[in-house]
Amino acid sequence: MPIPLDFKAAMAEAIGCTNDENEKSSSAADLEDEEERLEREHFMKVVYAFLAYRSCSIRKLEKRVKDLANIPLWHRKLVPDYANRLKESKACIDENQKLVALIVNFTDGMFRNMDFGVAGIEHQGSLPMIAPEDQSKVVTTLTQIVRDWAEEGAAERQSSYGPIIKAMETYLPKEDRPNVKVLVPGAGLGRLVYETAKLGFNCQGNEFSLYMLFASNFILNQIQEKNCIVYYPWIHQFCNVFQSDHHTKPVKFPDVEPRGLPPNANLSMAAGDFLEVYTVKDYWDSVLTCFFIDTAHNIIAYVEKIFDILKPGGYWINNGPLLYHFADVPGESSIDLSYEDLRKVITEGFNFEIIEEKTDDRSHYIQNPNSLLGMNYKCIFFVARKPSS
Repeated sequence: MPIPLDFKAAMAEAIGCTNDENEKSSSAADLEDEEERLEREHFMKVVYAFLAYRSCSIRKLEKRVKDLANIPLWHRKLVPDYANRLKESKACIDENQKLVALIVNFTDGMFRNMDFGVAGIEHQGSLPMIAPEDQSKVVTTLTQIVRDWAEEGAAERQSSYGPIIKAMETYLPKEDRPNVKVLVPGAGLGRLVYETAKLGFNCQGNEFSLYMLFASNFILNQIQEKNCIVYYPWIHQFCNVFQSDHHTKPVKFPDVEPRGLPPNANLSMAAGDFLEVYTVKDYWDSVLTCFFIDTAHNIIAYVEKIFDILKPGGYWINNGPLLYHFADVPGESSIDLSYEDLRKVITEGFNFEIIEEKTDDRSHYIQNPNSLLGMNYKCIFFVARKPSS
């Protein structure tokens, strides 16, 4: 049974439409038409970014080929494996493009309440210019598949999702789980949502990034066999490579059968801005945030929203760092609180009771296990309970 995915008209940040601009619209109908146009433009921008994956990747690879050709001949003869690696890289990029095409092909009709008409778009001629940051998001999405859906990402999932899953089983009701409503904002490619639904909870994932939503829709709704897809997630990482074949190492996914959930499993996804999509108070039994709260412009707004939508006595379970994605980004606002200050907001500002807490657990994020470079996040894990009254 397909996993329902709703498109929420809450894309203002992605499409650059501010409240002030909205107010300038002459009528409600004009505003609706304008929002739909901007939403379609943003949707198609992401489609084109995926479709341009091969051309953008080959262009970068060609520069490396030229760089190699510009060094002395006897230097090139000393590193024949490097030249071979560049040739192999092109073949791997071609294979990745097949995966990208599959992902895009299944975006048509992916939202049950919105259709942007993507069918056949890859055959409509040349693509528009793709911004480097948009192509980077495609590469990141492909790498994220390892973290959520490959055996190579099992250690990351255990360190990131493991404490949250253990806390759910400890604090959430063990009986009547289909009626226990759990929300996962910042769901990414959906593995934590999948594992939560597998435990029997009524779980909804929320994701803002269409890049992630495209891939999660493909994995959750289209793949029916375990480890049926092979691709090359590390092909863009030329630095900190220990062995040449690590660069072109294939990865299979998914490591589970995504549609093999129990018959009574209740799983859904909703697209849009977390702060705008969820407006019903006292609705959710639990909110799970994993590597999410630092994506806020104003982290206090996230705390307030979680407080509002949780039922009295409900649990907020968090695990992740405080990277603050908008810190030092030109033109973007960011409130970068220390955990000490954030904890006061949680406990004193909103009267959450922290009933479990760890501040020294470490975790990677989309880490190549064979890379010479590794970044460890010192994660903050806590279970906070909303007051019962």
